[in-house]
Amino acid sequence: MASGRVKHVRGDGSGASRARLAEAVRRRGVRDPAVLGAVGDVPRHLFVPHALLARAYDDAALPIGHGQNISQPSTQARCLEALRLTGSDKVLEIGTGSGYQTALLARLVAQVFSVELIPQLAEQARAAILAAGIANVSLLIGDGTLGWRDYAPYDAIVVAAASPTIPQPLLEQLGPRGRMLLPLGERHNQVLTLVRLAGGRTVSTPLAGARFVPLLGTFGFDA
Repeated sequence: MASGRVKHVRGDGSGASRARLAEAVRRRGVRDPAVLGAVGDVPRHLFVPHALLARAYDDAALPIGHGQNISQPSTQARCLEALRLTGSDKVLEIGTGSGYQTALLARLVAQVFSVELIPQLAEQARAAILAAGIANVSLLIGDGTLGWRDYAPYDAIVVAAASPTIPQPLLEQLGPRGRMLLPLGERHNQVLTLVRLAGGRTVSTPLAGARFVPLLGTFGFDA
């Protein structure tokens, strides 16, 4: 298992493009300087298909194959901002996808544990994360609705796909002061929801409307 904080990420001369993307995200309302710094640091072109490189620094969702997308950067940034990460967190990510959000998280926390259902996407994400010089991410291929119990409890959990309900295994793996962010609702219409544990009960706060790909697995949607 790789560990350690990210000191920097390697790029290929696209620093200006990353800065423009960070500014676009700021104009969308994101104010957390650490989140904006992560967007400005992480080379998104490493995480998009070669045919879409010209659009790598657009603030737009892009297809990555297997019916999945790399989400709009401003949407991902708002999610990370809502988690109020401290820099020392241990975070579980459900749905590695392209690995771009994983890389943003790695810039913001101490350790990221990420679970991806589709093996091909997991391997592509692993290669991109390594190419970005990131060393504090561990990846698992499996059913994300089950979480990753080996390293629980987590300070934060972020679910990058829509679920009809809060998966019970993820609640069980959330630390006593932890928070979880996930889109809740139907396959094509959800509400981005912040979940906290308070006094032994679950407190859910709706944040905004959302439209994510469905979370597939035991405690998610059927394929």
